[in-house]
Amino acid sequence: MLSTQWLGPSTNSPRLALAHGFTQNARCWGSFAELCSKDFDVIAMDAPGHGQSGYDNADLNKAGQLLIDAGGPAHYVGYSMGGRMLLHEALNGRFTEMRSLILIGATPGIEPVAERTKRQATDALRAARIVEIGTPAFITEWLQQPMFAHLSDEQSAKFQRFENSAEGLAMSLRHCGVGAQESLWDRLSTLRMPVLVIAGTNDEKYTAIGERMVAAIGSNARFVNIEGGHAVHVENPTVTAAVVASWGSQLGG
Repeated sequence: MLSTQWLGPSTNSPRLALAHGFTQNARCWGSFAELCSKDFDVIAMDAPGHGQSGYDNADLNKAGQLLIDAGGPAHYVGYSMGGRMLLHEALNGRFTEMRSLILIGATPGIEPVAERTKRQATDALRAARIVEIGTPAFITEWLQQPMFAHLSDEQSAKFQRFENSAEGLAMSLRHCGVGAQESLWDRLSTLRMPVLVIAGTNDEKYTAIGERMVAAIGSNARFVNIEGGHAVHVENPTVTAAVVASWGSQLGG
């Protein structure tokens, strides 16, 4: 069982389950989760290897299964790594539990095998680096990347990330990193639940990925560009939460 945190107003509201990105945990959603709790019964989950969750051998498929088991029937929001985990499980047929899938800054994977192999080697080096220098030092390095460097400590939930263990993060990177992920592009058309794909306007890479994903999924998918970068839900939480609330309302809660 994964560690979870409830944030919602009541069990009478539709449920929204949150799956965070790499090096984060259930306490890293900031005001986005608080805003969503006005319209949803929000449950935030610690992904395998993060926060207080264990499962040191979980791969992407197993991780997605654990997230759905913890969240139950709900609209699912997955940011980056969390989105990839949920996407794997959605493609494994968990249509009943997933009332809809909301992906923020997520990818179906790297298509060229050589590029994916190169990324796996990079992820392995990073995993070793985490264990070598420890969580706080690695988090500080991680957040210096261009896609995160402009975020404040509050937006990035820097100090909440320190709660993660170095061993858990290293495991996650080895087994759930983009390098370990098979390409899912050719399976996207099999998704049957409603899918909302969100990317920040300043995140050109994931805007292109998001638009391509929606085209591949079909008429049950929608793409929304929101002003901000890769972590648009913490950079522009009010608009992002409003888009998610509108999406849920259109689907009947």
